[in-house]
Amino acid sequence: MAYKACSPLAKEEINELLGGWEGYGLGTVGPHDADDPDAPPEIWIELMPRPDRHKRCSCCHQPVEAEHDREERWVRDLPILGRLVWLLVWRCRVACPRCGPKLEELCWLAPYSRVTTRLALEVARLCRVLPLAHVADYMNLHRHTVKAIDKAHLHRTLGPPDLSNVEVIAMDEFSIHKGHRYATVIIDPRTKRVLWIGMGRSRAEIRPFFEALGERGRQKLRAAVMDMNGAYEVEVRAQCPNARVVYDLFHIAANYSRRVIDEVRQNEAARLKRDKEGRRIIKGARWLLLRNRENLRETQAVQLQELFAANQALAIVYILKEDLKQLWQHDCYPAALRFWTQWHHRAMTSGIEPLRRFAHFMEGKLDGIMAHCDFPFHTSLLEGINNKIKVIKRMAYGYRDHDYFFLKIRAAFPGVLP
Repeated sequence: MAYKACSPLAKEEINELLGGWEGYGLGTVGPHDADDPDAPPEIWIELMPRPDRHKRCSCCHQPVEAEHDREERWVRDLPILGRLVWLLVWRCRVACPRCGPKLEELCWLAPYSRVTTRLALEVARLCRVLPLAHVADYMNLHRHTVKAIDKAHLHRTLGPPDLSNVEVIAMDEFSIHKGHRYATVIIDPRTKRVLWIGMGRSRAEIRPFFEALGERGRQKLRAAVMDMNGAYEVEVRAQCPNARVVYDLFHIAANYSRRVIDEVRQNEAARLKRDKEGRRIIKGARWLLLRNRENLRETQAVQLQELFAANQALAIVYILKEDLKQLWQHDCYPAALRFWTQWHHRAMTSGIEPLRRFAHFMEGKLDGIMAHCDFPFHTSLLEGINNKIKVIKRMAYGYRDHDYFFLKIRAAFPGVLP
């Protein structure tokens, strides 16, 4: 390929090719070497307002002819060829007859901003995949500047959540700090969209969500999927009279494991106080008993059978745990009720007191358990969201600004079409 010499570009052509600084023309342009040898090289560009530009007020967005004054402002722009770009902008204030002296509206520079719009957009894009500290180091900006840019971008793009067509919600808590400090996340399980996040898990702390729903939205809500958090249930029943509370399998199984299997295992280990070998086997079988049968390895299945042969009580509570999960396979209310009646009878006649107490406890929650026949939703999606929240928090090494943290969570789960 033959080399062809390029003609030198005029300032107007450079401005059109690289700049995009609408309403401004190039003044002096030159490289600048910083005193610090480790600092990246810079380019300084002076931008002068064009006399024929169309000026607008940044407050009322109306055309204005009169100019009030000008002042210098140093602004960062996107890097060029490995050099930082600094713009010396002669920023104008217009004499708006409606608003008084106001900054001129520019499409490439927000009022009072020290970075151009395109640099802010690039920073926000990087913040979607990188921690703030890495973006700040890469773009040679202060960490607080990067955070302010990203937070403003999230506020602008996300806006307030649309709660107009919400009919089913799922709600759960997640740990926000060590020391039992929690927040509540509420999603639409049909669209996998995060609707609301708030600090705490009490009735008063989740009430702002229902206030944001409005009277019509609260009447429209048909179901709320949750764990057995008493505050959630009481507030939903008080705020949304037409909504049914739905308990999901995951939390029922976890409750059973904690209140039945663990207690029976501990009681059996205490009963075998003199049999040290048998006591050791039972005490070491906790995770084996909590594991689902389909997830057992061959050696674990053999070990479990040997444990059941030696201890009948553990065999009974484990079998009834696996059978209880089948209740959520029924989508017909009469069939589910028959299955529950049979399971409840077996539990009450087992002679195992922790199991009897759990069956009695479940009987009081029967309406929320049977509601899955009409609303086959569960909180497994929420558990996945909670895991993603942990990743977001770990990437940033934690968040001090809860509002910013909650915006990042909402941005990670914008939802899909139902």
